[in-house]
Amino acid sequence: MKYSEDFYRLAIQHQEGYGPATIKKMLQLSGTVTRIFEEPESWQTDLRKQKKKVPSLSIDSHLRHIVDEELKQMDHAGVKLCFYTDKHFPFRLKLCSDGPLSFFCLGDDNFNVPHIMAIVGTRNASEYGRHSVGKILAELQGTDVVTVSGLAYGIDTEAHQKSIENGLRTISVLGSGLGVIYPYQNKDLAQRILANGGTIISEYEYSTPPDRLNFPKRNRIIAGMADCTLVAESGDKGGSIITAYLAHSYNRDVFAIPGSIHTDKHSGCHNLIQKNVAALVTSGNDIMDLMNWKNTRRAVQTQLFVELSDTEQDIIGILRDKESVFIDRIAEQMPNLTPSQLAGILLGLELKGVITCKPGKIYTISR
Repeated sequence: MKYSEDFYRLAIQHQEGYGPATIKKMLQLSGTVTRIFEEPESWQTDLRKQKKKVPSLSIDSHLRHIVDEELKQMDHAGVKLCFYTDKHFPFRLKLCSDGPLSFFCLGDDNFNVPHIMAIVGTRNASEYGRHSVGKILAELQGTDVVTVSGLAYGIDTEAHQKSIENGLRTISVLGSGLGVIYPYQNKDLAQRILANGGTIISEYEYSTPPDRLNFPKRNRIIAGMADCTLVAESGDKGGSIITAYLAHSYNRDVFAIPGSIHTDKHSGCHNLIQKNVAALVTSGNDIMDLMNWKNTRRAVQTQLFVELSDTEQDIIGILRDKESVFIDRIAEQMPNLTPSQLAGILLGLELKGVITCKPGKIYTISR
């Protein structure tokens, strides 16, 4: 029996013995999940060379029921599935080795925008912490910065609310399914996010209840979707610190707001600054300067990127907001390209006037 591509995309994530990394490799060999299921010869031979045992793919009546029900709920609620091979899948997440294969989405699904900042912090936010977030977002009013947070109490809530108030698009990443907004008291805020052009996403199926194990896992998406992460207020431990170190491991910038030395509410921020994991910031202008986001010509240039192929856009994502990148660094982040393929694509981007090659095979975005 044959099914739709979305059916197969959901079904493959229920197959035992296949994790996201393996499925991504299968996609490189086959192109679509439909071909993975219907033309297994397109990937099995190559995969068997790397693994001793390749489990067979199967869709039984139980799995068929699970996927059919999920598709019905998605259709009823207007939920979209954002899959790894989709053009609008976040290129920043593709650069993360532990990034998700897919996630569910409500609202605007344009994730490949020029500037994204994650904002995280304690659930037990102080008045100082909330006001700090409000101050920085007010100073970003009128920019194209998109914010990402987790819809939790405290700093997350303030980040979403102040983004909306200042005309900034905001994205919420849940630790539950899209049909189970958590915390429940933020249901109205979730609706405001959508009503103001924002987005709510989750990698969990529609009716998945919140679980404490889901929240540390979703933090990698918050960090991976953004160019930088701002820790607004945090103690020594907790999800905010985990998110900061995840962002640091992805080679993304991390910022922290300092606070009083007379309370442990800000000790996590101070430790990040002391260890040179985070840069100290006190204003929206600090962030704009440190990220070099004040170059309006660059914002105009990024509009050209929509005409590029997915691979070309991935390379632009590596170069974006960096002074220069050595070709070996680009090759490390594009392991599926041979040296000759990468050289050809880079030459094509040069000829289009999008990038510039400097002596020593160092590349930068054309200004």
